[in-house]
Amino acid sequence: MRLHLQSCLTLIFLAAVSACSTNEETVSEAKDALLNISGIYPHLAYYNEEGECGTGAVVPWADRLWVITYGPHFPYGSSDKLYEITEDLEMIVRPESIGGTPANRMIHNESNQLFIGPYAIDAKRNVRVIPWEQMPGRHTGNARHLTDPSGKIYYGTMEEGFYEVDVNTLEVNTLYVDGNVTRPPGEPLDSKLLLGAHGKGLYSGQGVLVYSNNGEDSKQAREKFDVESGALYEWDGNEWILVRRSQFVEVTGPGGIHGNENPDTDPIWATGWDHKSVLLAVRDAETGWEFFRLPKASHSYDGAHGWNTEWPRIRDVGTDQKPDYLMTMHGMFWKFPGNFTASNSAGIRPHSAYLKVIGDYTRWNNQLVFGGDDSAHREFLNKRKAKGKIEGPGQSNSNLWFTDLNTPEKLGPNTANGSVWLSENVSAKNPSEPFLFAGWEQRSVWIKNEGSEKVTYLFETDNSGNGKWTELIRFEVAPGASVHHSFKSSDLGEWIRVAVDKATRATVHFAYTDLSRFQKETDSMFSGLAQIQSPEVKAGLLYGLGDNRRALGMLAGTVVNGKFEEAGYYEVDAAMNIVKKDDDVISSYIRDQYAIPDQVIEIDEASVLVIDDRGRRWRLPLGNEGYTGATQKALTRICREVATERDLFSAHGTFYELPAENADGYAKIRPVASHNFHIFDYASYRGLLVMTGISPDATNNPHIFKSEDGKASVWAGVIDDLWKLGKPTGRGGPWKNSEIRAGVPSDPYLIGFYDNRSLSLSHQSDQSVQFTIEIEPIGHGPWMKWKEIEVAPGETFNYEFEKGFQARWVRIVSNRDGKATAWFTYH
Repeated sequence: MRLHLQSCLTLIFLAAVSACSTNEETVSEAKDALLNISGIYPHLAYYNEEGECGTGAVVPWADRLWVITYGPHFPYGSSDKLYEITEDLEMIVRPESIGGTPANRMIHNESNQLFIGPYAIDAKRNVRVIPWEQMPGRHTGNARHLTDPSGKIYYGTMEEGFYEVDVNTLEVNTLYVDGNVTRPPGEPLDSKLLLGAHGKGLYSGQGVLVYSNNGEDSKQAREKFDVESGALYEWDGNEWILVRRSQFVEVTGPGGIHGNENPDTDPIWATGWDHKSVLLAVRDAETGWEFFRLPKASHSYDGAHGWNTEWPRIRDVGTDQKPDYLMTMHGMFWKFPGNFTASNSAGIRPHSAYLKVIGDYTRWNNQLVFGGDDSAHREFLNKRKAKGKIEGPGQSNSNLWFTDLNTPEKLGPNTANGSVWLSENVSAKNPSEPFLFAGWEQRSVWIKNEGSEKVTYLFETDNSGNGKWTELIRFEVAPGASVHHSFKSSDLGEWIRVAVDKATRATVHFAYTDLSRFQKETDSMFSGLAQIQSPEVKAGLLYGLGDNRRALGMLAGTVVNGKFEEAGYYEVDAAMNIVKKDDDVISSYIRDQYAIPDQVIEIDEASVLVIDDRGRRWRLPLGNEGYTGATQKALTRICREVATERDLFSAHGTFYELPAENADGYAKIRPVASHNFHIFDYASYRGLLVMTGISPDATNNPHIFKSEDGKASVWAGVIDDLWKLGKPTGRGGPWKNSEIRAGVPSDPYLIGFYDNRSLSLSHQSDQSVQFTIEIEPIGHGPWMKWKEIEVAPGETFNYEFEKGFQARWVRIVSNRDGKATAWFTYH
């Protein structure tokens, strides 16, 4: 059955590629018969000829699903398309397509039209186009008009171009000229109207138009994540007013894509972040803006340039009768209350963490549909030595991801953290902004008094989200001292805040742990992957082909006795057929450019040592001993970008999410799953995560695809399947019988995101040794003294960490020279 289906799909796919030149791509088959891998239909993948192919918008309209894609910077059009998808998953490329970098969408109720990108689509699926010559720019948002909502709508661009468009005639009136228009050739972008750069959200209500941007156009912003960046603005029809100087993305309200039903009184919501935590803003018609803070699950979205955030949203994924708002922000799915205001702020809850880069999402045919930003040709600033010479795919591509309605509740652990103050001067009796407190069983706070006097830290909670605060606990903290406190499950409250009794310099950082979603056993979808000790492994180097070939190239072979022996060049098509090809040029290119690099990490008796591109040293846990040999012989891929502008890092049997260096890189690394498989290579293809390293005996797994001659095989799923690979585990530490110096801290060792953790400390001195255990809970914050342990000669100190303990890095300092072992075990 599979062979017949795959052959049919191959013919359909080839016909579709041929039709692309006429902009009439049609791929059809009964939906229940189409190849579906973890919610990805490979035939629906979309390609362009640009450095990135992201999903700008996904909207159900007129009995179809409409999708637009974008290239990275094309204010005057590109090879991107407008797609129309039927219920049977027939994909039609609309001939009206003019491309660009659009991420805007709005349904205009009065004219019964969907505005998506530069297109206006009526109820009969007729498409009209607003030419780029009339409305240049990277379209980032639509909003209802302030004075003529039935006849006009607003368009905003990423470079601060603003237009009003007549919904009937599509006549364009330029309010503010897009920065790309005024930029002289070869000169920096001219965005002088507003602070910040890289516009994102646009929404109107309460008599104002609200606009957000999440970046800064400077060399410093392209290298650092914690410089001043972004802004939230509002416009009353005459004047722009700065609301807050910080990075903001989504701007919306209860009316969502339609606009607020009661624009004079309905709230306006905006999401953003800074180097401390996620920001949530809400505007009230009477009292103005209020701000709240939430923790971050992932730091891959950081970066002061703003490029890493495709695209946080708040979307209603419920029904007309029962709205249900889903929020995405910094790698977390959140339940968002549709009645959220500053005085009614209860109900935000974390769902689960995800790894996909999601541009937009919607509910369609009783499923959720997520549009990805999966595989960028350019990789932009995301370069690091751990990748070796490897480049991005030959052609950018992405896909849609179809899931059950409850999938956002059951992916990765929602462990998250964030600060209200981070090594900053704070004034007396001036409370911090509220930080989310509800939604986790295990919650803790790290406090460091960086001032010169003893300070009392008072914590208060808002139990009902109504702005009424009651004291929860207080701490007296000596100058230079640190406090770690675990809250009890009986400590209730929607929000928590902190104030100090005298001015000081302080860090207050909250860390929340989720133990409920660890996948303790490896899911059967991974059966057939070869074990790391396997004497023979079906392997292959992977490369997404360019030149509109729309296939995955693989230099296949077998690992035998620690050596990769080539078996030939193969290609994987849209139906996941693997066919042998004669192409010496591509074979040679893969062999040279996509070889697994040697010596990009170091493995010693203690741990995996990473020295990053800035010279910083980090240590990660060890897994199965078999990985030491495989890594040293370059038989396992270490690092590769598999979602736009963030990497998947594989070290000694653990997969990690690794932010780009400009988002602080290894300092914010997060373990996803541990395993005992010999995963040789992995890559993104048509929205899928494809891996090689298959057992020769692999049978009966719908995630494994083989060539007819049996010499080439791959595993395929989605990147978020990795949460089912197995909970993060490991062993090791910064020292193992290591020479140490008094007062010199060890390298940082990863402790965050694991559970069942234990520590043993010993030394070889004939005198007692005092060890100071220091914790860095943030990744870019201060080190905090946690415990001092005295260990007598010949003794070993053993410690079991509490379940709710959460930080990011740990290091040890000794008061004596000598030899010592600090050994952590994560069961």
